[in-house]
Amino acid sequence: MSKVQEYISGLTECLNELSPHDIEEVAGIIVDAWKKGKQVFVMGNGGSATTASHFARDLQIGTASVGKPRVRACSLADSIAFITAVGNDIDYSAVFEEQLVGQLEKGDVVIGITCSGDSPNVLRAIEYASRNGATTIGVIGFGGGKLKAMVDKSIVLSSSDYRQLEDAHLGVAHIISYLVEERIANG
Repeated sequence: MSKVQEYISGLTECLNELSPHDIEEVAGIIVDAWKKGKQVFVMGNGGSATTASHFARDLQIGTASVGKPRVRACSLADSIAFITAVGNDIDYSAVFEEQLVGQLEKGDVVIGITCSGDSPNVLRAIEYASRNGATTIGVIGFGGGKLKAMVDKSIVLSSSDYRQLEDAHLGVAHIISYLVEERIANG
């Protein structure tokens, strides 16, 4: 099998493992938060940071429906000044949690995207969100890691290939955004 075929095969396995039910539930959580005027915070590191940015943008703009308020979504991976200040002055494990302080409200949604499920800064922010009444979601690989047991809802893949997981996680974000768009337009 060529490297190309091997990669496509692994990615196909990831996609086939996805649970439509879990994806539908996450979309429902986001729509419920939208109906209540709540905010959605998304975070991740490295490739998952770019997925978090992309996902937040898709929720803000890609789900927009004429005459209806937009989904209030924010990527905690976007402010390099904030992230580097907290990383330098406090600790890198606090870069997402510190952004939630003063912004997070009860009923908001916090989504952690992490291939390993063990990213300290994602875990710390999820702990903070849970303590402060947010609904927490994990989009995870490696079978879930520590994050799986900490969140209210998760989408978990068993693969340990970062590249294939990042591809699948972006696909999950696109599907969720598509479902949210449809529900807002028809609701």
